Amino acid sequence: MQTLALSDASRYIAGVVLLTIVTIEFGGTFMVRIVRGSVPLTDFQKSFARAGHAHAGVLVTLSLVCQVLADATSLSGFWGWSGRIAVPLAAVLVSAGFFASSMGRGEITQPNRFIMVVWAGAASLAYGVITLGVGLLAA
Repeated sequence: MQTLALSDASRYIAGVVLLTIVTIEFGGTFMVRIVRGSVPLTDFQKSFARAGHAHAGVLVTLSLVCQVLADATSLSGFWGWSGRIAVPLAAVLVSAGFFASSMGRGEITQPNRFIMVVWAGAASLAYGVITLGVGLLAA
């Protein structure tokens, strides 16, 4: 049986990413309050809360997979670190962007200027998967 040994960089990033799952769990308790009607939100705000929570969970999972894949590439230095960190950064930016862009007082029915954070997260995600994908093809 062959054991999987992560590089120090991947092990460190994966450890931090695993610790962020507690914040996603906390967000889940907030989602339960929203679904039960305990938190008064518009339909728009509810949908963005769901999107923020779902993207956090999916992108954190993808982040962990990317750490293993990063070790299968020959990327090092800037390319290795930026490829490893871009997807976890996307998890933070996309989910935070959904939450922040739907905040406000009164009847909020459309995103505010913080929607740009979602797009920054999307760019980070694209950069990370492209970097790792090219790195895997070149390995």
